[in-house]
Parts: sequence; C-alpha cells; structure tokens
Amino acid sequence: MPLNPRLEARLSKISQPDARIDDVFAGNDLTIITDKQGHAVTLFIGKRRPDGSINGERYVRRMKFEADGVTLKSSHWEAKGKVTRS
Repeated sequence: MPLNPRLEARLSKISQPDARIDDVFAGNDLTIITDKQGHAVTLFIGKRRPDGSINGERYVRRMKFEADGVTLKSSHWEAKGKVTRS
C-alpha cells in the first residue's frame, strides 16, 4: 500500500538526528526513526500498544545522495510488511 502524499511530505522534512519520534497522523499512530542527518528512514504505522510498540505496517526509505553525500537526490518508501506482537 503506498503512503499518503501528505504523510510522505511530512516525512521528507528534516527532523532530529538519530531519534525516535512518536506521532499521530489521520487516526494512525506513527513511530519514525531518523538517521544521523535527520532524514526519516523507518516508519511504523498502525495502533500503538501499551508498551509503546506499533501493531501495523513497517516501511523503509531508500535514499540516493549526490556525490557530496549530503544532498538528497531521490528517495522512495518500500513496504516491508506487517508488524505484530502477540
């Protein structure tokens, strides 16, 4: 399932480096993991459990950088499947 364009726009913004950000979007709980430059690289979306984990879907962002290693050339989100804990 592709991500909502508004959610993709939100994820494309630079955030805190090396952080875990818990948020809510369109009635779904989100956990966003960022890299050392503050780019969102992993997304968990679904319903938050009492222990803080997400029961839902996991997405990973693939990024290509310019030769300088800092400027983002292109990126896309890949669905990696369901995330559940019993």
